[in-house]
Amino acid sequence: MAAIEAPDAPTPNDEAGLAEYYDVGWAAVKLGLKTEAEHLAGSKTGEKWLRDGYNRPSDGSKGRQFPGRYMAGRLKFTEDDLAVIAQIALEESEAKRQARENARPRPSTGRPRRTRTARKPALAGA
Repeated sequence: MAAIEAPDAPTPNDEAGLAEYYDVGWAAVKLGLKTEAEHLAGSKTGEKWLRDGYNRPSDGSKGRQFPGRYMAGRLKFTEDDLAVIAQIALEESEAKRQARENARPRPSTGRPRRTRTARKPALAGA
């Protein structure tokens, strides 16, 4: 029986559905929200932000929904998902910065504050 030759070019993992998936903790590390040492120590930094972004309403009322998927009851992200999440975060932070710059100053309400006057020292011996 003749040996079977291997294919000439490797097939991309995404086509076979074998992309590398990261759980919420490691996704936060990949996005730079926490370090690997913090993750291994049990830090939850950035995980709530990722979950909240995934669970945003699909109508867009709370911002764009983060891509991701549940596998075996756990939220997972691919490299492509993390790239899209980073882009969404940049767009939203830029929009907030623009809104702050374009915001009109609040009008004064109520009466103005009194300016402090210099107090006269108490008379000694009077």
